[in-house]
Amino acid sequence: MGVEYKDYYKLLGVSKTASKEEISRAFKKLARKYHPDLNPNDPDAEKKFKEINEAHDVLKDPEKRKLYDSLGPNWKDGQNFQPPPGFENIHFGGGQGFGDSGFSDFFETIFGGGFGGFSSQGGRFSGQGPGGGFSGSPFGSGAGMPRKGRDAEVEITLSLEEAYHGGKKSISLQEQVPTSSGMPRMRTKTLEVHIPQGVKNGSKIRLSGQGNPGVGGGPAGDLYLKIRIADHPHFKVDGKTVIHELFLAPWEAVLGTKLRVPTLDGAVNMNIPAGISSGQKMRIKGKGLGSGSTKGDQMVQVVIKTPKHLSDQERALWEKIAQTSHFDPRG
Repeated sequence: MGVEYKDYYKLLGVSKTASKEEISRAFKKLARKYHPDLNPNDPDAEKKFKEINEAHDVLKDPEKRKLYDSLGPNWKDGQNFQPPPGFENIHFGGGQGFGDSGFSDFFETIFGGGFGGFSSQGGRFSGQGPGGGFSGSPFGSGAGMPRKGRDAEVEITLSLEEAYHGGKKSISLQEQVPTSSGMPRMRTKTLEVHIPQGVKNGSKIRLSGQGNPGVGGGPAGDLYLKIRIADHPHFKVDGKTVIHELFLAPWEAVLGTKLRVPTLDGAVNMNIPAGISSGQKMRIKGKGLGSGSTKGDQMVQVVIKTPKHLSDQERALWEKIAQTSHFDPRG
Protein backbone atom coordinates (compact mmCIF):
# COMPACT_ATOMS: atom_id res chain seq x y z
CA MET A 1 0.00 0.00 0.00
CA GLY A 2 1.49 3.37 -1.03
CA VAL A 3 1.40 6.72 0.70
CA GLU A 4 -1.92 8.49 0.30
CA TYR A 5 -1.49 11.29 -2.24
CA LYS A 6 -2.43 14.70 -0.90
CA ASP A 7 -3.01 17.70 -3.13
CA TYR A 8 -1.13 20.33 -1.14
CA TYR A 9 -2.33 23.17 -3.39
CA LYS A 10 -5.95 22.15 -2.84
CA LEU A 11 -5.41 21.83 0.93
CA LEU A 12 -4.20 25.45 1.07
CA GLY A 13 -6.73 26.68 -1.49
CA VAL A 14 -4.13 28.14 -3.85
CA SER A 15 -3.27 27.63 -7.51
CA LYS A 16 -0.22 25.67 -8.69
CA THR A 17 1.31 28.95 -9.85
CA ALA A 18 0.85 30.66 -6.48
CA SER A 19 3.79 32.71 -5.22
CA LYS A 20 5.55 31.96 -1.95
CA GLU A 21 3.82 34.99 -0.39
CA GLU A 22 0.37 33.78 -1.51
CA ILE A 23 1.08 30.34 -0.06
CA SER A 24 2.21 31.89 3.23
CA ARG A 25 -0.92 34.08 3.49
CA ALA A 26 -3.21 31.12 2.77
CA PHE A 27 -1.43 29.00 5.38
CA LYS A 28 -1.68 31.65 8.11
CA LYS A 29 -5.39 32.17 7.43
CA LEU A 30 -6.17 28.43 7.62
CA ALA A 31 -3.84 27.85 10.56
CA ARG A 32 -5.75 30.41 12.63
CA LYS A 33 -9.04 28.79 11.64
CA TYR A 34 -8.08 25.20 12.48
CA HIS A 35 -5.59 25.67 15.33
CA PRO A 36 -6.29 23.13 18.13
CA ASP A 37 -6.38 25.92 20.76
CA LEU A 38 -9.37 27.43 18.97
CA ASN A 39 -11.03 24.07 18.31
CA PRO A 40 -10.70 22.05 21.53
CA ASN A 41 -11.81 18.40 21.35
CA ASP A 42 -12.29 18.61 17.58
CA PRO A 43 -10.23 15.82 15.95
CA ASP A 44 -11.22 16.93 12.44
CA ALA A 45 -9.80 20.41 13.03
CA GLU A 46 -6.62 18.91 14.50
CA LYS A 47 -6.22 16.66 11.46
CA LYS A 48 -6.81 19.60 9.11
CA PHE A 49 -4.26 21.68 11.04
CA LYS A 50 -1.61 18.97 10.61
CA GLU A 51 -2.39 18.63 6.90
CA ILE A 52 -2.07 22.34 6.15
CA ASN A 53 1.19 22.45 8.15
CA GLU A 54 2.48 19.58 6.03
CA ALA A 55 1.35 21.28 2.81
CA HIS A 56 2.97 24.58 3.78
CA ASP A 57 6.21 22.85 4.77
CA VAL A 58 6.53 21.41 1.25
CA LEU A 59 5.26 24.29 -0.89
CA LYS A 60 7.26 27.04 0.84
CA ASP A 61 10.53 25.19 0.12
CA PRO A 62 11.58 25.63 -3.56
CA GLU A 63 13.39 22.28 -3.73
CA LYS A 64 10.62 20.30 -2.04
CA ARG A 65 7.99 22.06 -4.15
CA LYS A 66 9.91 21.29 -7.34
CA LEU A 67 10.11 17.59 -6.45
CA TYR A 68 6.44 17.50 -5.47
CA ASP A 69 5.44 19.22 -8.73
CA SER A 70 7.55 16.87 -10.84
CA LEU A 71 6.23 13.69 -9.22
CA GLY A 72 2.61 14.82 -9.19
CA PRO A 73 -0.25 12.48 -8.31
CA ASN A 74 1.75 9.47 -9.51
CA TRP A 75 4.67 9.98 -7.15
CA LYS A 76 3.64 6.99 -4.99
CA ASP A 77 4.16 4.68 -7.95
CA GLY A 78 7.83 5.62 -8.05
CA GLN A 79 7.66 6.37 -11.78
CA ASN A 80 9.95 9.36 -11.61
CA PHE A 81 12.05 8.37 -8.63
CA GLN A 82 15.28 10.35 -8.45
CA PRO A 83 18.12 8.27 -6.97
CA PRO A 84 20.47 9.83 -4.41
CA PRO A 85 23.98 11.07 -5.29
CA GLY A 86 26.21 8.27 -6.56
CA PHE A 87 23.40 6.46 -8.37
CA GLU A 88 22.67 8.86 -11.22
CA ASN A 89 23.26 6.20 -13.89
CA ILE A 90 21.25 3.42 -12.29
CA HIS A 91 17.73 2.82 -13.60
CA PHE A 92 15.37 1.60 -10.90
CA GLY A 93 12.34 1.22 -13.15
CA GLY A 94 8.72 2.07 -12.48
CA GLY A 95 6.44 0.39 -10.01
CA GLN A 96 9.06 0.27 -7.27
CA GLY A 97 6.90 2.28 -4.90
CA PHE A 98 7.89 4.23 -1.86
CA GLY A 99 5.98 2.33 0.82
CA ASP A 100 4.06 3.81 3.69
CA SER A 101 5.09 7.02 5.37
CA GLY A 102 3.18 8.59 8.23
CA PHE A 103 4.28 12.07 7.16
CA SER A 104 4.09 11.77 3.36
CA ASP A 105 7.85 12.43 3.50
CA PHE A 106 8.60 11.16 0.01
CA PHE A 107 10.74 14.26 -0.48
CA GLU A 108 12.97 13.60 2.55
CA THR A 109 16.65 12.83 2.09
CA ILE A 110 17.08 9.15 1.26
CA PHE A 111 20.01 7.67 3.07
CA GLY A 112 22.12 4.80 1.80
CA GLY A 113 25.36 6.45 0.70
CA GLY A 114 27.29 3.52 2.17
CA PHE A 115 26.71 1.58 -1.03
CA GLY A 116 29.24 3.78 -2.83
CA GLY A 117 29.19 4.33 -6.57
CA PHE A 118 28.12 2.01 -9.37
CA SER A 119 30.77 0.01 -11.19
CA SER A 120 30.31 -1.36 -14.71
CA GLN A 121 32.24 -4.50 -13.78
CA GLY A 122 29.66 -7.22 -13.35
CA GLY A 123 27.03 -4.77 -12.10
CA ARG A 124 28.67 -4.68 -8.65
CA PHE A 125 29.15 -1.73 -6.37
CA SER A 126 32.57 -0.26 -5.69
CA GLY A 127 33.12 1.40 -2.34
CA GLN A 128 33.68 5.10 -1.94
CA GLY A 129 34.82 6.34 1.43
CA PRO A 130 34.83 4.66 4.83
CA GLY A 131 32.40 1.80 5.25
CA GLY A 132 31.26 1.99 1.64
CA GLY A 133 31.31 -0.52 -1.10
CA PHE A 134 30.75 -4.08 -2.21
CA SER A 135 33.36 -6.25 -3.90
CA GLY A 136 33.35 -9.90 -4.78
CA SER A 137 29.75 -10.80 -3.98
CA PRO A 138 26.99 -8.18 -3.82
CA PHE A 139 26.85 -8.53 -0.03
CA GLY A 140 30.51 -7.86 0.59
CA SER A 141 31.71 -11.38 1.39
CA GLY A 142 35.43 -11.61 0.87
CA ALA A 143 35.68 -7.83 1.05
CA GLY A 144 38.48 -7.98 3.60
CA MET A 145 38.30 -6.65 7.13
CA PRO A 146 34.83 -5.91 8.51
CA ARG A 147 34.05 -2.20 8.34
CA LYS A 148 31.43 -0.10 10.01
CA GLY A 149 28.75 1.34 7.73
CA ARG A 150 28.58 5.02 7.02
CA ASP A 151 26.64 7.33 9.27
CA ALA A 152 23.57 8.91 7.69
CA GLU A 153 21.62 12.09 8.34
CA VAL A 154 18.01 12.96 7.54
CA GLU A 155 15.88 15.97 8.41
CA ILE A 156 12.60 15.53 10.25
CA THR A 157 10.02 18.24 10.78
CA LEU A 158 8.33 18.72 14.14
CA SER A 159 5.54 21.04 15.14
CA LEU A 160 6.56 23.59 17.76
CA GLU A 161 4.32 21.79 20.25
CA GLU A 162 6.09 18.47 19.59
CA ALA A 163 9.48 20.12 20.08
CA TYR A 164 8.35 21.81 23.31
CA HIS A 165 6.76 18.78 24.97
CA GLY A 166 8.96 16.01 23.50
CA GLY A 167 7.88 12.36 23.69
CA LYS A 168 7.67 9.37 21.38
CA LYS A 169 7.18 9.80 17.65
CA SER A 170 7.07 7.24 14.83
CA ILE A 171 8.91 8.21 11.67
CA SER A 172 9.08 6.41 8.34
CA LEU A 173 12.16 6.67 6.13
CA GLN A 174 13.32 5.17 2.86
CA GLU A 175 16.60 3.28 2.77
CA GLN A 176 18.52 1.38 0.11
CA VAL A 177 19.32 -2.29 0.62
CA PRO A 178 21.36 -4.56 -1.66
CA THR A 179 19.86 -7.49 -3.54
CA SER A 180 21.42 -10.68 -4.81
CA SER A 181 21.80 -9.09 -8.24
CA GLY A 182 23.89 -6.27 -6.81
CA MET A 183 21.25 -3.62 -7.58
CA PRO A 184 19.82 -1.65 -4.69
CA ARG A 185 16.14 -1.58 -3.85
CA MET A 186 14.15 0.78 -1.65
CA ARG A 187 12.36 -0.28 1.49
CA THR A 188 10.46 1.58 4.18
CA LYS A 189 12.01 1.72 7.61
CA THR A 190 9.81 2.74 10.54
CA LEU A 191 11.45 3.86 13.77
CA GLU A 192 10.01 4.99 17.09
CA VAL A 193 12.06 7.93 18.27
CA HIS A 194 12.17 9.65 21.65
CA ILE A 195 12.11 13.41 21.07
CA PRO A 196 13.85 15.19 23.98
CA GLN A 197 11.73 17.82 25.70
CA GLY A 198 12.45 21.32 24.42
CA VAL A 199 14.58 20.20 21.46
CA LYS A 200 15.85 23.17 19.44
CA ASN A 201 15.78 23.89 15.72
CA GLY A 202 18.83 22.42 13.98
CA SER A 203 19.77 20.05 16.81
CA LYS A 204 20.46 16.39 16.06
CA ILE A 205 19.27 13.13 17.60
CA ARG A 206 21.64 10.15 17.26
CA LEU A 207 20.20 6.69 16.67
CA SER A 208 22.95 4.16 17.18
CA GLY A 209 23.19 1.40 14.57
CA GLN A 210 20.39 2.75 12.38
CA GLY A 211 22.61 4.11 9.61
CA ASN A 212 24.05 2.34 6.57
CA PRO A 213 24.83 -1.39 6.77
CA GLY A 214 28.37 -2.48 7.60
CA VAL A 215 30.65 -4.23 5.14
CA GLY A 216 32.00 -7.76 5.58
CA GLY A 217 30.03 -8.33 8.75
CA GLY A 218 30.89 -4.94 10.27
CA PRO A 219 28.38 -3.01 12.40
CA ALA A 220 25.92 -0.55 10.89
CA GLY A 221 26.60 3.16 11.09
CA ASP A 222 24.55 5.63 13.07
CA LEU A 223 21.57 7.68 11.93
CA TYR A 224 21.34 11.36 12.85
CA LEU A 225 17.95 13.05 12.79
CA LYS A 226 18.28 16.78 12.17
CA ILE A 227 15.38 18.66 13.73
CA ARG A 228 13.51 21.32 11.80
CA ILE A 229 10.68 23.08 13.60
CA ALA A 230 7.74 23.99 11.36
CA ASP A 231 6.37 27.52 11.19
CA HIS A 232 3.65 28.28 13.72
CA PRO A 233 0.73 30.70 13.30
CA HIS A 234 1.07 32.19 16.81
CA PHE A 235 4.73 31.85 17.79
CA LYS A 236 8.21 32.45 16.38
CA VAL A 237 11.39 30.83 17.65
CA ASP A 238 14.80 32.40 18.20
CA GLY A 239 17.12 29.75 19.64
CA LYS A 240 15.53 28.80 22.97
CA THR A 241 13.27 31.86 23.05
CA VAL A 242 9.65 31.61 21.94
CA ILE A 243 8.16 34.90 20.73
CA HIS A 244 4.45 35.79 20.63
CA GLU A 245 3.08 39.00 19.14
CA LEU A 246 0.32 40.46 21.31
CA PHE A 247 -2.05 42.82 19.52
CA LEU A 248 -3.47 45.67 21.61
CA ALA A 249 -6.07 48.33 20.92
CA PRO A 250 -4.84 51.92 21.50
CA TRP A 251 -6.96 52.32 24.65
CA GLU A 252 -5.62 49.02 26.06
CA ALA A 253 -2.08 50.30 25.59
CA VAL A 254 -2.88 53.70 27.10
CA LEU A 255 -4.93 52.53 30.08
CA GLY A 256 -3.42 49.10 30.66
CA THR A 257 -5.41 45.87 30.86
CA LYS A 258 -5.33 42.22 31.89
CA LEU A 259 -5.36 39.58 29.14
CA ARG A 260 -5.05 35.83 28.61
CA VAL A 261 -1.87 35.23 26.63
CA PRO A 262 -1.16 31.90 24.88
CA THR A 263 1.96 29.87 25.67
CA LEU A 264 3.02 26.37 24.60
CA ASP A 265 1.95 25.26 28.07
CA GLY A 266 -1.52 26.81 27.92
CA ALA A 267 -2.79 30.38 28.28
CA VAL A 268 -1.70 32.52 31.25
CA ASN A 269 -3.01 35.78 32.73
CA MET A 270 -0.82 38.80 32.03
CA ASN A 271 -1.07 42.34 33.33
CA ILE A 272 -0.42 44.89 30.59
CA PRO A 273 0.96 48.07 32.17
CA ALA A 274 -0.53 51.44 31.23
CA GLY A 275 1.41 53.44 28.66
CA ILE A 276 3.05 50.49 26.92
CA SER A 277 4.32 51.07 23.36
CA SER A 278 4.55 48.97 20.22
CA GLY A 279 7.73 46.91 20.14
CA GLN A 280 8.07 46.62 23.91
CA LYS A 281 8.56 43.09 25.21
CA MET A 282 7.42 41.33 28.34
CA ARG A 283 8.92 38.08 29.61
CA ILE A 284 7.15 34.90 30.67
CA LYS A 285 9.88 32.89 32.36
CA GLY A 286 10.42 29.22 31.57
CA LYS A 287 8.00 28.95 28.63
CA GLY A 288 10.65 28.62 25.92
CA LEU A 289 12.54 25.63 24.51
CA GLY A 290 15.16 23.60 26.33
CA SER A 291 14.80 21.77 29.63
CA GLY A 292 15.77 22.07 33.27
CA SER A 293 18.03 24.96 34.20
CA THR A 294 18.72 25.76 30.53
CA LYS A 295 15.08 26.27 29.57
CA GLY A 296 14.39 29.44 27.64
CA ASP A 297 11.64 32.02 28.10
CA GLN A 298 8.70 33.32 26.11
CA MET A 299 8.80 36.94 25.04
CA VAL A 300 5.53 38.78 24.46
CA GLN A 301 6.03 41.56 21.93
CA VAL A 302 3.41 44.31 21.87
CA VAL A 303 1.87 45.42 18.58
CA ILE A 304 -0.66 48.27 18.79
CA LYS A 305 -3.36 48.08 16.14
CA THR A 306 -5.64 50.96 15.25
CA PRO A 307 -9.19 50.75 13.91
CA LYS A 308 -9.60 51.43 10.20
CA HIS A 309 -13.32 52.15 10.14
CA LEU A 310 -14.78 54.68 12.58
CA SER A 311 -18.32 55.72 13.30
CA ASP A 312 -19.07 59.45 13.50
CA GLN A 313 -19.16 59.20 17.28
CA GLU A 314 -15.83 57.39 17.46
CA ARG A 315 -14.19 59.89 15.15
CA ALA A 316 -15.50 62.77 17.28
CA LEU A 317 -14.03 61.18 20.41
CA TRP A 318 -10.63 60.66 18.78
CA GLU A 319 -10.66 64.26 17.57
CA LYS A 320 -11.45 65.44 21.09
CA ILE A 321 -8.50 63.42 22.44
CA ALA A 322 -6.25 64.89 19.75
CA GLN A 323 -7.28 68.44 20.70
CA THR A 324 -7.00 67.82 24.43
CA SER A 325 -3.82 65.75 24.71
CA HIS A 326 -0.39 67.30 25.12
CA PHE A 327 1.39 64.03 24.23
CA ASP A 328 4.06 64.35 21.54
CA PRO A 329 5.30 60.94 20.30
CA ARG A 330 8.23 62.62 18.53
CA GLY A 331 9.21 64.88 21.42
